[in-house]
Amino acid sequence: MTKEAAHSRVRYFLAFWLFILSGVAFLDRTNISITGLQISREYGIGNQQLGWIFSAFLIGYAGFQVPAGWLAARFGPRRVLTLGVLSWCAATAFTALLPTGIGQAILLLIIVRLALGAGESVIYPAANQFVARWVPLEERGVINGLILAGVGAGSGLTPPLLTWLITSYGWRAAFWFSAVVGLAVCMVWWQTSRDTPEEHPAVSPAELREIHEGLTYPPASQSPSEAPVISWRAILHRRDLAVLMVGYFSFGYIAWIFFSWYFLYMAQVRGLDLKSSANYAMLPFLSMTFCCLAGGVLSDELTHRFGLRVGRCWLAAASQVLTALFLFLGAQVHNPALAGVTLAGGAGALYISQSSFWSVSVDIAGPSTGVFSSMVNMGGQIGGAATASLTPWIAQRYGWNTSFAVAAALAILSALCWLTVHPETPLESNTV
Repeated sequence: MTKEAAHSRVRYFLAFWLFILSGVAFLDRTNISITGLQISREYGIGNQQLGWIFSAFLIGYAGFQVPAGWLAARFGPRRVLTLGVLSWCAATAFTALLPTGIGQAILLLIIVRLALGAGESVIYPAANQFVARWVPLEERGVINGLILAGVGAGSGLTPPLLTWLITSYGWRAAFWFSAVVGLAVCMVWWQTSRDTPEEHPAVSPAELREIHEGLTYPPASQSPSEAPVISWRAILHRRDLAVLMVGYFSFGYIAWIFFSWYFLYMAQVRGLDLKSSANYAMLPFLSMTFCCLAGGVLSDELTHRFGLRVGRCWLAAASQVLTALFLFLGAQVHNPALAGVTLAGGAGALYISQSSFWSVSVDIAGPSTGVFSSMVNMGGQIGGAATASLTPWIAQRYGWNTSFAVAAALAILSALCWLTVHPETPLESNTV
């Protein structure tokens, strides 16, 4: 590697900033689970109705996935992500503006969460479009692991801070904080990012050459006026697209147990106070952050040594089996502290596979990755919407052990799905 290339690593900075944006996105989507107890008391909302509000975000998020993927491919990740962040900051601020005692509070909260989901739908299709244009094949696992580690960081590092804001200034302060942070991070992204490496003034010729040599398809056009060619027929005929969607449905179902219900589970079922619940609520998300990064590194290393099937698919399948084991054992443990740690292990094991879902989308779809990955992500968000409402229903009728057993069974299903995925066969060569 040349000295010139060492002086230019713009793609790493932008990937790091996508990690920050990913963290802010999950701060904005999970702050309602931390404030759920206060909102429930203020507006007289029960757990089932709170589940509808949680699901509303995911319905909006899933429903706009394919348009978001198309927009990211058509207009580039810079503009699409900037507008998306601005829209979700507005929805977050509007939540804080809802007055006490307002009529139809549940309906308004559902509408706001739908709008938040629509705004946030662009984050990962746009980020994956960035990976497709900026990141060589041998770095995709690590870069996707870094970007997606923001999920755990944003969800895990903020509960104590939001709890302090809630206890000191009320639940609305948590939403104002989220909106202001999102706006600041959005401004940095707009100023520092570009849609392609060719457009960025700080990218050295050596880094540009390194990127082009590592791509498995021609680089994107520099002209925003030229519509990209999206291989719709090839995407829809891709045999393993459906199983990736099912696998990510299972992933999303499990993940959103932690995003939506873990805090309340530790408080209501395990009997911890607000402060202790917030502290334990950090564990799954810190585990997600570490394991997502580790999974990305491991994916690239295994890919380099044994090929894409092992590096992406076999690693993801093994992590899902491990997830099922942790979830099943964690639900059976009687000690709250040990249960919290064991379930957090399940969250971490789950996120070892996170990078694979997004890296394999780039491996398969190339320039069409924004659309392809948005379809896969749609499956995950439908899974999340299902767990937001279904998990408390199962828990109420059959107990929380059954809720976690269902999640463990879905993890096994996801592992089986991964065994049928073939990232070594690109989209363009499988158009039948």
